Amino acid sequence: MKMTDTNDKKQIARKPLSLSSSGRGSVRQSFSGGRSKAVVVEKKKKVIIRPGSNTEVIKPKVASKISIPPVKPKVDEVALAAKKLGLSKDEYEKRQSALSTAKAEADVRDAKKNAEQAEREQRMVAEKATLQARKKAEEEVELKRLEAEEENRQREEAARLAARKPVGAAAALKKDDDNLSEIEKAGGRVKKKRAAPPPTRSKGETKRRRGKLTIVTALAGDDERQRSLASVKRAREREKQRQRGGLGDRDKVQREVIIPEAITLSELSNRMAERARDVVKYLMQQGTMATMNDILDADTAQLVVEDFGHTVKRVAEADVEDNFIIDDTPSDENDRKPRPPVIAVMGHVDHGKTSLLDALRTTDVASGEAGGITQHIGAYQLKLKSGEQITVLDTPGHAAFSEMRTRGAQAVDIVVLVVAADDGVMPQTIESIKYAHAADTPIIIAINKMDSYDANPQKVETDLLQHNVITESMSGEVQAVQVSAKKKTGLADLAEAISNQAELMELKANPTRNADGLVIESKVEKGRGPVATLLVKRGTLKRGQIVVAGEYWGKVKAMMDERNSQLKVASPSSPVVVMGMDGAPAPGEPFAVVDSEQRARELTEYRVRKRKEDITKSSGSASMEQMMAKLANKTSSEMPLLVKADVEGSAQAIKTSLESLGNDEVKARVVYSSAGGISESDVQLAASSNAPIIAFNVRANRQAKELAEKEGVEIRYYSIIYGLIDEVKGALEGMLEPERKETFIGYAEVLEIFDISKLGKIAGAKVTEGRVERGSGVRLLRDDVVIHEGELSTLKRFKDEVEKVQAGMECGMGFLNYHDLRKGDQIECFTVEMLDRKLD
Repeated sequence: MKMTDTNDKKQIARKPLSLSSSGRGSVRQSFSGGRSKAVVVEKKKKVIIRPGSNTEVIKPKVASKISIPPVKPKVDEVALAAKKLGLSKDEYEKRQSALSTAKAEADVRDAKKNAEQAEREQRMVAEKATLQARKKAEEEVELKRLEAEEENRQREEAARLAARKPVGAAAALKKDDDNLSEIEKAGGRVKKKRAAPPPTRSKGETKRRRGKLTIVTALAGDDERQRSLASVKRAREREKQRQRGGLGDRDKVQREVIIPEAITLSELSNRMAERARDVVKYLMQQGTMATMNDILDADTAQLVVEDFGHTVKRVAEADVEDNFIIDDTPSDENDRKPRPPVIAVMGHVDHGKTSLLDALRTTDVASGEAGGITQHIGAYQLKLKSGEQITVLDTPGHAAFSEMRTRGAQAVDIVVLVVAADDGVMPQTIESIKYAHAADTPIIIAINKMDSYDANPQKVETDLLQHNVITESMSGEVQAVQVSAKKKTGLADLAEAISNQAELMELKANPTRNADGLVIESKVEKGRGPVATLLVKRGTLKRGQIVVAGEYWGKVKAMMDERNSQLKVASPSSPVVVMGMDGAPAPGEPFAVVDSEQRARELTEYRVRKRKEDITKSSGSASMEQMMAKLANKTSSEMPLLVKADVEGSAQAIKTSLESLGNDEVKARVVYSSAGGISESDVQLAASSNAPIIAFNVRANRQAKELAEKEGVEIRYYSIIYGLIDEVKGALEGMLEPERKETFIGYAEVLEIFDISKLGKIAGAKVTEGRVERGSGVRLLRDDVVIHEGELSTLKRFKDEVEKVQAGMECGMGFLNYHDLRKGDQIECFTVEMLDRKLD
């Protein structure tokens, strides 16, 4: 508190200033109005102020009233930053440390990269300088060489001219004898300037500079034109022609021109080695206006070629198929080597074909197949205990896979016919026998399931006699082996029978020729593309060769066996899985190795073009027939279907089976079938055709599913062919018109006619036979002629409505919407039942 009261100023001025010796007070000088004042802050002890001093006393404030500013806490910026990022302090520090380390490493890498770039640029500059210096040195060497050549040429030319003695040279020598020096008179020689020789060019020849153009002459600045080497050659040629007696015409080269069924004018001129404008001019003279890109037929092209003096060789488009598969000639007998036999295991469904193979291979394939039945052709190579190898084709036994069994019989050397001992000969067994006989393939009978309690092998062999299969026990030539795939008995005897039959057949093939064979199966796999299973019959198939199969070709990128082991070569009788084709060829198509891609393209393009032409021709005639049939019969209807399967063979089998269903009224029509998963294009095709999609062991991708839901296309998935065919058959049966079955129930005779105002005419009748029911169908017969067919609207007995009236009783009958009734008419009563029809 300041003590500056005016009443005390004088007293303060007179009293001396004294401070306590304890030092607890403090003095502060202040300046106001140019005068200094001592300000004393008073504490506990008394302060004495002397007079004459200008001092203010400030009392200390009460402790309770002193406002001490709050001490700001030290902010931990690291913890605050970590909290903003939702991390702990340790994690934040570790992250910052990692970032710092990464930044340092990046800086080091950048510095290293910049240093390498600088070093590279320096090296490039040095290399460029070295290259320029080397180039300059080479140019100097070349220049010196040219200068030396030029000097040598000039020296030779001077020597040649000096050797020539000009006219009057002897006289000049005699004339100059008097001017000879002493040295020359003594026999010495003094070098003198030589006189210029006289011109040697012929009269009228234009002056040209001699010699060819060199760097020396070019740099000399002489702009005189020099004769070119081509001009000299032309002049020499003209001179030779002149000496022979004129230029004359050169002899025309006669060529053999190959003419296909159609060829463009420019291509024809190239094959004749004639100018295209000459060919166009010739056609214009003949009255045909044509351009270089116009297509000429074979006859017109032949006339043009003959008029131009060439010979013609006509070829057909189908000639491209020539020599596609070349048969072994007798000269190749020395190169033919023994090969393993190819056998096909055939028989009825569920007779144990795959299980028998599993027993031979000591593997389990049947358990992995849907429904326990084989639905593809499987190709395997087995190694017997004796060390011999055999190639086995496991064919399906279901009725829908008859085409697969046909291909299996055509591709093999021996057919092993599996017959269940407890089931006997069945329809697919008979079908397999027919295919084997048609292919002239020997048969070995394997009587399976001998472990069954009701096995009867004797009955099997007896039943086979009806189909011209006579076993050895029946005094025939066909081997029959009793086996059990479950107990693994008789397998050695079966392997021995196969080996004996193959030894008798003396199977050989030439492994040095180009490979050919058959396509066993094909499919499209995700990530691998088209994959084909090929059976090599002759030759050796190598990786990298170009293969043509049906309408597709490709270079063999990879080959694998049935165990997915990579192969580099495939010998005869080897089944291999090949990747690299541009499509999935149809099973059963022959394949062969060709020399070039051009040959492969020609073959495939011709086959595609031929197939389209055949489809166009067949569809044109068929469409007219179908149109006339539809006009004649309006009740015919079709069920369009789109089939997608896992392999091409299954797709073909399903297509054939579905199209065989139906009759004259309803039938299934497969608009498209192929191997591979369901794509968006398949859904779009199904939507435009209003067809459901039949998916056999395949699935639709996500985009295809979304598009199918959007377009309202139904996708049905199947894994067993039984269910697929049964469902389609049931749908076709639902499309059939129900069968109308009529059942006679009775007769009635009209005795009297009653006219009732509200009901019209009512017939009083007596039931003479059977019964009459209300709501049944009736026919009105007059003189045994049907004049009306309809329904009963009223059936009364006395005044009551009744359900039926038995024979011998009278009743009142009224017809629905018909009243032309007469006494003596006959009424025939019947019931109609609509029955569902079946496809037989």
